[in-house]
Amino acid sequence: MIHAPYESPFTVTSRRDFLTRAANGFGAFALASMLADEVSATPHLDNSLAPQAPHFTPKAKAVILLFMVGGPSQMETLDPKPVLNQMHGQQMPPSFGEVKSQFVKAGTPLLGSAWTFKKHGQSGLDISELYPHLATCADDLAVIRSCYSESFVHAPAMYEWTSGRVLPAHPSLGSWVTYGLGSETKNLPAYCVMTQPQGLPEGGAPMWGAGYLPAVYQGTQLRNGATPILHLAPTNGANRAQQGNMLKFMRRMNEARLRPDDNELQARIEAYELAFRMQQHAPEAVDLTKETAATKRLYGVDEKDTQEFGTRCLLARRLVERGVRFVTLFSGGGPVSSQWDAHDDIKGNHEQMCRWT
Repeated sequence: MIHAPYESPFTVTSRRDFLTRAANGFGAFALASMLADEVSATPHLDNSLAPQAPHFTPKAKAVILLFMVGGPSQMETLDPKPVLNQMHGQQMPPSFGEVKSQFVKAGTPLLGSAWTFKKHGQSGLDISELYPHLATCADDLAVIRSCYSESFVHAPAMYEWTSGRVLPAHPSLGSWVTYGLGSETKNLPAYCVMTQPQGLPEGGAPMWGAGYLPAVYQGTQLRNGATPILHLAPTNGANRAQQGNMLKFMRRMNEARLRPDDNELQARIEAYELAFRMQQHAPEAVDLTKETAATKRLYGVDEKDTQEFGTRCLLARRLVERGVRFVTLFSGGGPVSSQWDAHDDIKGNHEQMCRWT
């Protein structure tokens, strides 16, 4: 440390003395910054999912994303192409340029839409006859027709849709939302995912992964069927007080090994504590017997074709009502016959998938 000699406040300071004193001040700033970094590097277990204040006052508090695996044809649903219908059966014009495809051979004739469109609502939104009920909600919809993908292969295109990148290992949309806004509940997962019983989408778990964000922001996959969440009741005969003591012991053991960059261990600690709280609160959240018969009819729970997807939609609503920030529902998964992936029978495929949803 440099010690400056005492000087009267009335003494004229030389340029060398001024620079010396200034350097001491800059060193103090640097030391404060280094100490702050050291403190921030200390492992801590604050609630990573605590609700955060948004940048502006929003109307929406949660997101329910309905992801149609395989991709409904936009030309058959919400984006009419009248010129395509006029050119039905003709060859692609040379002026259109090279078309990249995975299965379609060059020279294959064009195929117009198999369904008609009508304008609906005060907005005059064009909606296909495939969606008679959705058409009644035309004025509540915002349809974006300018999006495009850089990939025509399923998994990379799914990654691009959910994360903005065609490769996995990047945070999904739900992870970013929960990272930025946190969760309004401490008793349920902040980000929930529900897949179709027939199987997972081609993209798999990276579609709801946290990527390079802390692992606590990844989606929690719920099960299909009558028991979306397993092991909500203790199986070893322990009462709640005993479970709480076990949890405290596990926390102390894990904290002893916790390092600043070990977000997976921190996520596991938080997951254990969340599971403990879920034993009390999750059974009520997933109990659809609390819903009225009228509500179940609105969601199609009583209809054979819509029962499965409608049940998941109803469960998603109950979750966001209880503070869950983001819920993703997948329509489609497993074999091609249960996806929106119509390679050779678009009429049969889309009519089936629209009935289910």
